[in-house]
Amino acid sequence: MRKTANETEEIPVLRLTEKSGSHLDDTVARETPVTIVFNNQEMVTLLSSPKDLNYLAVGFLFSEGLVKSKEDIKKFMVDKQKGVVRVATNKDTEQASELAFKRIITSGCGRGASFYSAADIELAQVESRIKISVPNILSLIHAFQHRSEVYRATGGVHSAALCDNRSILVFNEDIGRHNAIDKIFGECLLKDITTKDRVVLTSGRISSEILLKIAKRNIPLIVSKSAPTDLGVKLANDLGITLLGFVRGKRMNVYTHDWRIVTDD
Repeated sequence: MRKTANETEEIPVLRLTEKSGSHLDDTVARETPVTIVFNNQEMVTLLSSPKDLNYLAVGFLFSEGLVKSKEDIKKFMVDKQKGVVRVATNKDTEQASELAFKRIITSGCGRGASFYSAADIELAQVESRIKISVPNILSLIHAFQHRSEVYRATGGVHSAALCDNRSILVFNEDIGRHNAIDKIFGECLLKDITTKDRVVLTSGRISSEILLKIAKRNIPLIVSKSAPTDLGVKLANDLGITLLGFVRGKRMNVYTHDWRIVTDD
């Protein structure tokens, strides 16, 4: 097994057809366990792509309500060799130990982890009057699908992006759809990139925990080339979020709050 890049490896395979077989090298996505240590307490181990682990850890902690802003973070350290990210905040929290007993293994590939709480159910509605045209949605998805070199090489990762009405602002990818979204939010937090009146694109299924991550960033639109779940749709409707799925070719399904979608500029 020969490593060719940080995110991929070349692996020898036997490729078979109905009439013949041949030996060749195939490019596959790399996978690594990443343990997040929060205020000296081992919190969770995620299965992830070995890239932008700082964004992954910070985005995950934000999604779980343990980090509210960049100013909360006292320091963090990434040890790629050991697969450990250590994050220390300016103030200790007891919530991390409480959450350890409420872990839910989510429906995500890469064994996404989520910690539901009453606060998740009581999120305020997203207030945004942003609108976006159908041509712009299709243009964003087209650019999004051609952005990931790792996916084109392996077919083995998910992508996520933060966009304005016309362009991709932040992009990342990971073997797990949850991780890809946490990575873009971690970058936004560390670089002071606003998520107000923005759009999130994802290659993966929009389930309830994905929708909650979006709602916590007060984002009014989420767009996927894949499907939503019934609970994802219900939460989007309740929280005032426009949810689009099956955005492929020149078609799309608008599941909630379709008033934000216009047919032209």
